[in-house]
Amino acid sequence: MPRRGENVYKRKDGRWEGRILKPDGKYQSVYAQTYREVKERKNHYKEYLKRKEDKAPDSARSASAQFKLWLNSVSGRVKASTYENYYRCIYKYVIPYFIRGGDQITEVRVGQLVTSICGDPSLSEAYKRKILSIFKTALREILKDADGASILANVRLPKAEIADIEVFSVKEQRLVENAALLAEDRRALGILLCFYTGIRLGELCALKWGDLDLEAGTVSIARTVSRTKNFTQARGKSALLIGMPKSRKSVRKIPLPAFLTELSKDLRMRTENEACYVLSGTRTPIEPRTYQKLYKRILARAGVKDRKFHVIRHTFATRALELGVDIKTLSELLGHSSVTITLNIYAHSLMEQKRIAMEKLNEMHITHMKIPSFAVADAVESA
Repeated sequence: MPRRGENVYKRKDGRWEGRILKPDGKYQSVYAQTYREVKERKNHYKEYLKRKEDKAPDSARSASAQFKLWLNSVSGRVKASTYENYYRCIYKYVIPYFIRGGDQITEVRVGQLVTSICGDPSLSEAYKRKILSIFKTALREILKDADGASILANVRLPKAEIADIEVFSVKEQRLVENAALLAEDRRALGILLCFYTGIRLGELCALKWGDLDLEAGTVSIARTVSRTKNFTQARGKSALLIGMPKSRKSVRKIPLPAFLTELSKDLRMRTENEACYVLSGTRTPIEPRTYQKLYKRILARAGVKDRKFHVIRHTFATRALELGVDIKTLSELLGHSSVTITLNIYAHSLMEQKRIAMEKLNEMHITHMKIPSFAVADAVESA
C-alpha cells in the first residue's frame, strides 16, 4: 500500500501530491517525486503562508478570512465533535453572511448578523443560541488584541426556553423493557442499561467489559463513540471517533441495580477479553446509528410510539425524581457539568414533585388539625 499522510497521496502518474488549505478556504497543491519531498514542500508553503499572515495587519484581513483562520487555530484544541459544530455554524451562517457584503468585522455588520439569525423562523431558539454562542466565542478570540468590547456587546443570545421533556410512561417503559428482554439480539439489553443508569447512547456504545465491575456492581463511564465529519480530504466523508465524554464530570462511576448486575454476568460469560466492547463483543465499537436502528425495532415490537433514543435518558431522570432522588445525586449520575443544568432541564418534573410534596403537607394539615368528634360532644354538653 502507498504511504499516506494528511492530505498527501500518490497520483496515478507516480508523483506525490500534497494539498494545503489556504486562509481563503481554497486548496493549494504541491508536487514531488517522493513522499518525503512533498511533505517538506508542504511545510515550506505553510511557513510562507504564516509569515504572510503575520505581516498583514488585522484591519487588512477580511472577516471571512479571519473566521477561517480561527477555525484552523482551534482544530487541535477542541474535541472533534465540538470542532464539527464550530465548522458547520461558521461555514453555513457566519462566513456566507460576511461574503455577501461588507466583509469586515464592524459593530453594524455584527449587529445585522445577530438580527438576521434571531429573526430566522426556520431556526429553533436553541439552535439560534448555539450559532450566536459559537459566533461570539470566535469573535472574542479574533478581537482579543483589539478593543472589541463594543462589537461583542452587540452579540446578545436569545433567552433560553425550557422545552417540554418527552419521557416514556411507566406502562410504555415496561413494554419496551419486556421487548428488550425477549429479543433474540442480546445487544437489546443495552436499552435496559440506559433505562436504569441514564447513560448517553455514545457512552453505551463505548462501554468495554473492563468498565463493568460486576463484583462491586458498578459501571465506569470513561469514553464515548461518535461519528463526525472527516476533515482529511484523502479519506471518507466521516469517521467513527472514540473520545472523552461530553464534559469532565461525565467521567463517572454509576452503581448498578442488582438485576442488571446479574444480566451482565450472564452476558460476560460469552467473552473473556475485558478490552472488548460490551455491545459488539469485539475490539471495534458498534456504530451509534446501528444501535439506534435496533432500538427502533424494539419500540415497534413493543407497540410503543417512536421516540429519540435520548428520551430513555430523560425517562431515567424523571423516574429518579418521582422516587425522591435528590437533584445533586441525579446530576452526578447523569454526568452534568453542573446542578444548574439538571435543574433547568427537569424543571417541569421538579414542579410535579413540588406539587406532590404540597399535597402531602395538605394531608398532614387535615389529619393533625381536624377537631376530634369527642371534643365537639364535650363542648355541647358543657353549654
